[in-house]
Amino acid sequence: MPLPAYAVIIAGGYGTRFWPLSRRDRPKQFLPLAPPRTGQAGKESLLQHTYRRLARLFPARRIYVVGNADHRTLLRRQLPRVPAAQLLLEPLGRNTAAAIALAAEHIRAALPARQTDAVLAVFPADHTIGQEARFRRIVRAALAAATTEDAMVVLGIPPAHPETGYGYIERGRRTNRIAGQPIFTVRRFTEKPTARTAARYLRTRRYFWNAGMFFWRLSTLDDLLHRHLPRTRAALRTLSPHIGRRDYAARLRRLYPRLENISVDFALAEPAAASGRARVLPADIDWSDLGSWSAIYDRMLQAARASRAGKNFIPRAHFVLDSGGNLVEARGKFVAAIGVDNLVVVDTPDALLLCRRDRAQDVGKVVQYLRKQKRHRLL
Repeated sequence: MPLPAYAVIIAGGYGTRFWPLSRRDRPKQFLPLAPPRTGQAGKESLLQHTYRRLARLFPARRIYVVGNADHRTLLRRQLPRVPAAQLLLEPLGRNTAAAIALAAEHIRAALPARQTDAVLAVFPADHTIGQEARFRRIVRAALAAATTEDAMVVLGIPPAHPETGYGYIERGRRTNRIAGQPIFTVRRFTEKPTARTAARYLRTRRYFWNAGMFFWRLSTLDDLLHRHLPRTRAALRTLSPHIGRRDYAARLRRLYPRLENISVDFALAEPAAASGRARVLPADIDWSDLGSWSAIYDRMLQAARASRAGKNFIPRAHFVLDSGGNLVEARGKFVAAIGVDNLVVVDTPDALLLCRRDRAQDVGKVVQYLRKQKRHRLL
């Protein structure tokens, strides 16, 4: 019997590097941030775009979404096609490993009679992909690879520049070719290297950006959880008999704080690579995680087919003199820019962000400061 394939969208983040537009009550994944070239309608959020992309690969009954209970209303409003049983609400954030393990329990409980295994594909909610037809071909190849190998499979994005804000995957030897796509072993995962190290990675051509898209059989994931995250696995196993019952929400609230607060990269991917149970499939799909305001600028430059990095992206009503490379988000206002270059300016009713584009990764530190100062209104 062929294994059914399920998709899980991870939508529980808070997008702190997009402050002040991204806030606790409406974070990055619920905002329409992607440029039109990605195929996204102007008012469609990143989350909606992700769901629409996956709906061309998976039946609606096999797409699950894991989000924060604080965003219950937003999730239901933006994803009305997702049944309540497939919208999994975390009572608090415990990082991606717990979110994936929770989804796995629900999918296992939903398997048809006599079906003991399935293939699980995990996707972040807040990325953009320009080459969607190629993406679908590669996802099908990754599902096939995960079906045939007792290993996790991750998509690797060929790096375009020495980015320090991404995790990297070092490939090993080629093990297989599925649907025309080469599959490699993973030697190791590396988190956010220095600029010098990232430049070296780029030169070797052995490294990929880690896009956070994982594929595995439920049985493979369960074994990795048993070996490397046993407390989380055991706690969620006690929840399984209550899925769909009236006491489910109360039990989830009680046990969720006991789960390890750790990313899937540290908890499962790194140990899987160390034990030879990780594979990487190269995915040249015009991908961006839109991880900062600088990434938004780069994506807009690409969408505009602009050849010069000095192009400004400023509201239609503006005056510019001797200025270039600026991204200004100030809706409903006339903007004048004189003698300024490579700035990000984001204006909201209660906050104003000013930073150099090359420091956009540091915007999250503003959120850390506001938390310490208990300026909750600005979060």
